[in-house]
Amino acid sequence: MYDPTALATLIRQEALKTGQFTLASGKKSHYYLDCRKVTLNSLGACLIAEGMLDLLADNLPDLVGGMAIGADPITGALITLAGLRGKRLRGIMIRKESKKHGTGQFVEGPYVPGERVVLVEDVVTTGGSALLAIDRCQAVGLTVDCVLAVVDRLEGGREAFAERGYDLTSLLTIRDLGL
Repeated sequence: MYDPTALATLIRQEALKTGQFTLASGKKSHYYLDCRKVTLNSLGACLIAEGMLDLLADNLPDLVGGMAIGADPITGALITLAGLRGKRLRGIMIRKESKKHGTGQFVEGPYVPGERVVLVEDVVTTGGSALLAIDRCQAVGLTVDCVLAVVDRLEGGREAFAERGYDLTSLLTIRDLGL
């Protein structure tokens, strides 16, 4: 069972840094959430996967995934927990840049055009990374259902997705972390 209080506590203890930071979006911030400290932690991975699977409930897509590297541990936790629950779910990884060797694909994994995918993110600020992931998925024929995030910084990501016709659901917002 998903425990949002436990996840918020773990993020505050392990991932929250204060100071002056430049985010991936280019924005400046007085705090930084290094959620890899939580997504790559066994307790954190379980809490996140439980929460996201609860949000998806009986409406599981064919696939979950997101931009490498941030989404990779979330994807792994989700497909593993789904399997433990007897549910079928596959994962994909989306590259920011194509490989210069092999097939040169942006989207990696066991997918077939026409399948449904839910994109996952650790932290959403403006939504730029997930919007790129949406474009990459659409380019290979996947249908994006929505975006699930661990934390929404409440800095425009939700609105950016809505402008493109997508919903963002997060396990927590920055307010849940007391910021």
